[in-house]
Amino acid sequence: MIPLNRILPYPAGTWLKLSVLLVLSLGSSYADSAYANTDQTHVPLQQIQTLSQVFEIVKSNYVDPTSDKKLMTGAISGMVSALDPHSAYLTPKEFKDMQVVTDGKFGGLGIEVTGDHGVLKVIAPMDGTPAAKAGIEPGDLIVKIDGKALQGVGLQKTVDMMRGKPGTQVTLTILRPHQNQPIHLTLTRAIIKVQSVRSTMLAPDYGYIRISQFQENTGRETRQAVEQLEKAAHGHLKGLILDLRNNPGGVLGAGVETADTFLNKGLIVYTKGRTPDSDMRFTAHGPDYLHGAPMIVLINGGSASAAEIVTGALKDDHRALVMGQRSFGKGSVQTVIPLSNGGALKLTTALYYTPAGCSIQSQGIVPNVEIQPANPQLRAMDEDLLKESELQGVLKAPDTCSKVKPQYTITAPASKPTLVTAKTSSHSASEEAMAAASILKPNLEKDYVLHEALAILEKQAVPIDENGHSVQEVIPLSVASGQ
Repeated sequence: MIPLNRILPYPAGTWLKLSVLLVLSLGSSYADSAYANTDQTHVPLQQIQTLSQVFEIVKSNYVDPTSDKKLMTGAISGMVSALDPHSAYLTPKEFKDMQVVTDGKFGGLGIEVTGDHGVLKVIAPMDGTPAAKAGIEPGDLIVKIDGKALQGVGLQKTVDMMRGKPGTQVTLTILRPHQNQPIHLTLTRAIIKVQSVRSTMLAPDYGYIRISQFQENTGRETRQAVEQLEKAAHGHLKGLILDLRNNPGGVLGAGVETADTFLNKGLIVYTKGRTPDSDMRFTAHGPDYLHGAPMIVLINGGSASAAEIVTGALKDDHRALVMGQRSFGKGSVQTVIPLSNGGALKLTTALYYTPAGCSIQSQGIVPNVEIQPANPQLRAMDEDLLKESELQGVLKAPDTCSKVKPQYTITAPASKPTLVTAKTSSHSASEEAMAAASILKPNLEKDYVLHEALAILEKQAVPIDENGHSVQEVIPLSVASGQ
């Protein structure tokens, strides 16, 4: 199963009760405002007449008989999906499925996608899942499922096509930027139980935490991971790397708790919308479980929503140095409003802003230290990765911080890109185990970004690009303003 709602405005455990109250209050407030301000809330009679006319024409003339329910569901879905890529009408079944997703256990392939122009675009695979083991990458385009083209099918139906009984197989046809031939991957569906937080020691006294997505308990698990690393370092942890690469987001409350783990005080994130209820502020209460030890956060184009909130909070507070590539740019709030038919409306109601007042929406988080490939083909592939700003109907945000640039640039060593072909698309059990291990266990020899991040933490000189030349320089670590 694929998450549909990556950021909830409240922790998942309390959201259903709150949303019911929200529906009741919205029902009365909308009715009152309709009489108070007819200029803004008047009923568009001409458009409704047109809708009725189209309805009757389709009922009478369409080549196959169709039900009223199908037509009305399509009309509602079309109305909401026309707003932006993340607003949607959820049928009762879809609403029930979405609630299952937030507990971190669900069936499917383990992949975060979004719909755009009739295809599925991959935001990120989830660690250790069938999608990650098969080699699916951010930016991949899924154009067929079991040989069926996805043009015009719709996001939710394509998601349903990838779901199924654990142990059954599904074949995806994928287009990858800068690869001429389609890739055919056969994956085995599984119950996806995502382990949100993993940790280990990278070097004596230097810790590493990987968060694959933000679930309800991620904040608590992150604090426990820091405490375990502190014990492993005999109470003298000198630094920490927080890896949020290819983290597609998740529950907002978990993101706020995670950022709070490393802050004593200060603003974490705030939202702004049209209604007073849409304006929220989340602040840190402390204590900083790292006791001020330096941090580096790793991000890339697959880091989205809650991952961007955590990164933005730690960057703006100068609590952490951010390394990698610009993040995805998903900075909008979706409020889920249950409906009387058992379905729900997932509606974009506000935008997220970092403590410095920068909108995440369509812009993402710019790293302090940018890592770019030396290989021109790899660089072009990075530039072609899907961004929120490229989605059809995307919301635009104030460009207050659009001119922010990285402070440093490091060019990764040249290497040839690994191309997946149909011949290499099948994996043996041992190959899948090796692929999973490479994702779940950090490898300093193969992971250049991680290697350089550790070097910076250890205050070693790294190769900085200056005026077309590489210069060895020690990058100063951030000093938190809110500590």
